[in-house]
Amino acid sequence: MTQYFDASGEVIPVTVVKVGSMVVTQVKTKDGKDKYNAVQIGTGKKDKNSKAIQGHLKDLGAFAEISEFRVEDTAGYERGKKIDLSGFQIGEIVDVLGVSKGRGFAGAMKRHGFSGFPASHGHDKPRSVGSIGQRFPQHVRKGMRMAGHMGVQQVTVKNLQVVEVDVARGLISLKGAVPGHRNGTVRVISTGTVKPLVKMEAVKEEKKKK
Repeated sequence: MTQYFDASGEVIPVTVVKVGSMVVTQVKTKDGKDKYNAVQIGTGKKDKNSKAIQGHLKDLGAFAEISEFRVEDTAGYERGKKIDLSGFQIGEIVDVLGVSKGRGFAGAMKRHGFSGFPASHGHDKPRSVGSIGQRFPQHVRKGMRMAGHMGVQQVTVKNLQVVEVDVARGLISLKGAVPGHRNGTVRVISTGTVKPLVKMEAVKEEKKKK
């Protein structure tokens, strides 16, 4: 993350996302055998894909990742076409999908936000889970919140705003934080809504009034 200064000198916290080369590998249409409109895009470089992917990509080369995006209209997309950031505009609202950071094996308090037991009066394990069941059905129910592997899950951060778009360098600045670790891969999906950039001072004043 870094800071962006607008024309009035307002400071906006942003996350700069690097966008590499994106190539359309397949176009799916509602009238075709897929029965829905979508565009499949290959990104990143890779020495070699599996034989199945090689047959699918054919002469397009090998890609590190292949992602599919639902679109309302597939007009303007064709196999082999390169895509850049020119489709985004300042103030546009987007959703960002990514894989959260891995935290290893974590306890219930860190993983699920439990408050824990009192630290005195006979509690020798104040950070423990507590009761995980009852007499019936005589086994632990599925979905019980307990200690375990934390992170490495798909996370969606909604309603982030595009602050700056640099098509030449392939950089897009998003207001706020995005999921995942540094150098991780994220997907930026437009919501189709464009709003003016909100100043931090106006937000603070509204909070004070409340």
